[in-house]
Amino acid sequence: MADSNPPPSLDVPDLAAATTTITTAQDETHDEEKVVHQKPRDSKGWDGKLRLTKKGAAPLDPDVPSENEESDDEGPPPEQLAADEDLLDDMPVDEEDIDLVHLRISSIPALRLERFKKLQRLCLRQNAISEVEIPEEVASTLQEIDLYDNSIAHIRGFEAFTQLTSLDLSFNKIKHIKRLNHLTKLKDLYFVQNKIGTIEGLEGLSNLRQLELGANRVRSIENLETLTGLEELWLGKNKITEIKGLDTLTNLRILSIQSNRLTSISGLSSLPNLEELHISHNALTEISGLENNTNLRVIDISSNPITQLTGLSTLTHLEELWASYCKIDSFNEVEKALRDKGELKTVYFEGNPLQLNNRTLYRNKVKLALPQVIQIDATFVKAV
Repeated sequence: MADSNPPPSLDVPDLAAATTTITTAQDETHDEEKVVHQKPRDSKGWDGKLRLTKKGAAPLDPDVPSENEESDDEGPPPEQLAADEDLLDDMPVDEEDIDLVHLRISSIPALRLERFKKLQRLCLRQNAISEVEIPEEVASTLQEIDLYDNSIAHIRGFEAFTQLTSLDLSFNKIKHIKRLNHLTKLKDLYFVQNKIGTIEGLEGLSNLRQLELGANRVRSIENLETLTGLEELWLGKNKITEIKGLDTLTNLRILSIQSNRLTSISGLSSLPNLEELHISHNALTEISGLENNTNLRVIDISSNPITQLTGLSTLTHLEELWASYCKIDSFNEVEKALRDKGELKTVYFEGNPLQLNNRTLYRNKVKLALPQVIQIDATFVKAV
């Protein structure tokens, strides 16, 4: 990834990453190539997935104010749409997919969507919408609604949209989750970067597969008992102090709870199908509580004051260990904990004392300790 701290949303799932090739340090220019992985996180541990629309709308940085949050008073005034302008005039009435991104739309009724009798996907991200007023005439066909980055403060207007499978309300002003538990066909629900303090109002969404609540004000994991089909839960950048309330989520594959206030790993013993655990940027001092999570493939413990890698012994299927910027100082510790992990391919130890105090020999020592690994930090190991 582009930064040295390792992720998909961000809220990351979803470890697929674009790569950029650059030259490595001088002592390795002749035999190695650096591959920087782009993951859905920033240097502060952001995990909200920055999704693109089908027509290429740019992703937003959660730390940069959107146009709705901040404007340049000294710059030229933004282009205003004529009140009677029909943005969809050239679109056939049998269109199934409508994208109207970053057009300063404030009124949904003005779009006259009721004429599109076959509409399945509606994307209105990066506009100025404060009220959800989608005509009920399209409720029987509409499956996806994307209202990312608008000015919505209250959830309402979805009463008739029982066919929805995906709803994105990220980057709005929502404080409470309400009036959604009748949407029983929902599979993906996104609330990244809102003002939500309590997980609530999700009872009955048993078909939900992905729930994103990254970058909110959540203090406790609760009221998820009925989400028995959930596979991905994103809770990064909140105020959570304890992992709990997950016992019924036996289908959970990905849990992201980085950038919170955790001091220990607990509450995961009932998650036998867990494959990815992203728990960086907390206050963990040790790895524990993973004895039953034998299917873990990826674990990210970066930016925690961890000194030892004990607690990984049962993770026989481990493929990636992200442990940058911890306090690990011993290559013997690395070898003892990881040498028997035959499926391990990627390790990150950048920023640990064992790297900072052995800059010249660091990579060679990791190779000797873990001959099965093909990537150390952001650099692939040259094949012999």
